[in-house]
Amino acid sequence: MAQLEGYKQGQYWRWLKRNINISFFREFIILVLTASLAAVCYLTKYRIVWIYIYFLIWCGANAYLVIKLKDKTESKKPLVFTHRAIRLLAANVFFLALWSLLSYIYAENIVTFVLLLTFLRFLLPFNMLVSMTVIYPLEMLIHYRYFRQAQMKISGMKDLKVIGITGSYGKTSTKYFLHTILSEKYNTLMTPESYNTPMGITKVIREQLNKDYDVFICEMGARNIGDIKLLCRLVNPAIGILTSIGPQHLETFKTIENVAKTKYELIQALPYYGTAVFNGDNSYCLSLARKTGIETLIYSIKNDDEDVYIRAEDIVSSREGLRFKVRTQDGIDFECRTKLLGKHNVSNMLAAISTALRLGLSPDEIKRGISNIKPVPHRLQILDTNNGVMVIDDAFNSNPVGARDALETIKEFTDGDRIIVTPGMVELGSIEYEENRKFGKIMAECCDYAILVGVKRSKPIIKGLKQGNFPEDRIIITTSLNEASSKLGSIVKPGDTVLFENDLPDNYDEM
Repeated sequence: MAQLEGYKQGQYWRWLKRNINISFFREFIILVLTASLAAVCYLTKYRIVWIYIYFLIWCGANAYLVIKLKDKTESKKPLVFTHRAIRLLAANVFFLALWSLLSYIYAENIVTFVLLLTFLRFLLPFNMLVSMTVIYPLEMLIHYRYFRQAQMKISGMKDLKVIGITGSYGKTSTKYFLHTILSEKYNTLMTPESYNTPMGITKVIREQLNKDYDVFICEMGARNIGDIKLLCRLVNPAIGILTSIGPQHLETFKTIENVAKTKYELIQALPYYGTAVFNGDNSYCLSLARKTGIETLIYSIKNDDEDVYIRAEDIVSSREGLRFKVRTQDGIDFECRTKLLGKHNVSNMLAAISTALRLGLSPDEIKRGISNIKPVPHRLQILDTNNGVMVIDDAFNSNPVGARDALETIKEFTDGDRIIVTPGMVELGSIEYEENRKFGKIMAECCDYAILVGVKRSKPIIKGLKQGNFPEDRIIITTSLNEASSKLGSIVKPGDTVLFENDLPDNYDEM
């Protein structure tokens, strides 16, 4: 869990608070049973024999619980044994051994020792927190060293064109689209997958970036004010793309205004000769674009304002993909075709097209690049099946806008039943319940079956479904993705469309 929470004490503590009640209850039951067995040992005639029997039972019971827990939950994102993870694991083992040694020294007998060890089970999550805190200064020194190496390396590449991309949603898709298009003319490197943190980007620069590349596309993520500013100090972008501002990561940002302030750090870091690219269909982005002093390119699929540089028209969406026309202020006009699903992807492609035009690509090169774009993994990605069922994987980090777009996409597919499998949305702070209720209400208009993952997490979605007059006998509640997949197998048939909308990582599992 520490790795999933980015090794940040604050985020790990928030995860602990979300799960501590159930965890403590389970450990309390174990402690009561252990104490009861210890009392029985003292009340029997052959005390020594029973004490050792008790110790063996205790060891066996704990081993059984570990094996049972491992079999029950297969990690969606398994632990990666990076150098940092190994250092943290070593610190954790050290402190655990220290507490165990102290328990042994001060215990009067083996029963007391085992009782103290059982009590230590309560403290395991806090032991991890202590370990993270103790090694934090060392990690920061290592981080700073690698950061400076990467910073010096990229600053020495004077001819390298660096593009920064940020936004509450759409940044990863835009990065993939832009990489494919620019590769028609330039040797282009992008940060892979969702590498958008200081250490992730540092790793890419140190290990992959070299002088053979013409363009470096850098996705920039943030959870706190100042995060984007730090990334800009690392890579010094000359072009910045702001895809969206919305209610994402509000657990840490608290307000959308803080989100906007943080995302705009990318634009503020651009040089006077730089170019800022904004989504004109997002009111926050549009407002920021209109106060930006450097060259600004606004793209839109809805906005007809005169300050929009590029827009998409005549958008046609089908099971086969998308077709749309591109028009710019300076008279460029061409048609694009792609196998991607979802009209919102046209917006992300416009961001990439704007940047490509700015970097000198021709319409033919752009059209060829658009036609070569492959679905981004877990973002409205069509999965191959041999049973006549269309499976759409939109499992990555769902947000209100993306979830609505995904539902609107499957709404058009009327050949068979439309089935959604989802746990809802997270990291929306105080608006999370309400956004999931709205999600359920829209779901009622677009789906024929709803398979919901998580009993507690499903409550606002169920409320929204009922408000949308969705048949209750078509709402299926499950406790895990594995169970949801099993239920899905019992109702799906050829011709149906299945949408997997969001797949929460292990740190959001209901314990």
